[in-house]
Amino acid sequence: MDLHETLFHRHPGNPVLTASNWPYPVNSVFNAGAIRLADGKTLLLCRVEDRSGLSHFCTARSKNGVDGWEIDGKPTLVPDPNHFPEDLWGIEDPRITYVPELDSYIIAFTSYSRSGPGVSLAQTKDFHSFERYGMVMPPEDKDAALLPHRIGGNWALIHRPMSPLGAHMWISYSPDLRHWGSHRVILRARRGGWWDANKIGLAPPPIETPRGWLMLYHGVRHTPAGCLYRLGLALFDLEKPETCLLRSDTWIFGPEAPYEREGDVGNVVFPCGHTTDDDGDSLNLYYGAADTSIALARGKISHLLSWLEKHGKPDPNLP
Repeated sequence: MDLHETLFHRHPGNPVLTASNWPYPVNSVFNAGAIRLADGKTLLLCRVEDRSGLSHFCTARSKNGVDGWEIDGKPTLVPDPNHFPEDLWGIEDPRITYVPELDSYIIAFTSYSRSGPGVSLAQTKDFHSFERYGMVMPPEDKDAALLPHRIGGNWALIHRPMSPLGAHMWISYSPDLRHWGSHRVILRARRGGWWDANKIGLAPPPIETPRGWLMLYHGVRHTPAGCLYRLGLALFDLEKPETCLLRSDTWIFGPEAPYEREGDVGNVVFPCGHTTDDDGDSLNLYYGAADTSIALARGKISHLLSWLEKHGKPDPNLP
């Protein structure tokens, strides 16, 4: 399998959602969490930025996950700074995990507070009513998703704090989704001229496979023209998800199409959600394109794993 094999294929109708689709005035629509509902519909919880510059969430549903989107006529979840001061400057970048034990969806998202971005959680069964947990990881922290079941009796949350150690990915554990500890670095941003040097973060929630937790993550390369966001692969142990088994040296998906190159923030592909077809292998990756629209790329979990097992290596940046 070739090192530069195309692992994700863009949908020819991209972008699949733009501000022009919205039933109320907005500036841009991007970085959507995704889930496949019990009725087979795809639900996207979209980050929507209005002309104030602040973001809220709005749901869009589709029978085929491509077109015919049914979009809520008003925002689905809005910042609530009166009750959650951390929402002062909006809520961003939702990632959805269905949790069978709770028979609910847990949404991890960024609340933009006066002190900077932090990780908040909310729980819902229907994407109409929400129980909000508030900010569980203080600023500066973002790019979070919950694993779908307990690990060793505790919930596990992957997130990306900014610290004196750099912008690396961490995992934390909790007995109740509210109190978090046992914080550990699981993937470090590389140094120097790498595509994922200096800053990395989780893309969509990790995918549980028999071989481990398959993770797509974004790396940020700083160039004279600005930041360049691309995707890489890593694999983590099922029972000890803080243990990285394999990591790709090369990126596998980056901005190439005009709608990814040009927009409010150019040269960005940023997935926050995915769904899997009935075959359990075909993967639909929903990503923000240039912080302006939502696009779709398709691949196969089996191909990602095979490629990573051939070209990945144990991460030398962790003990």
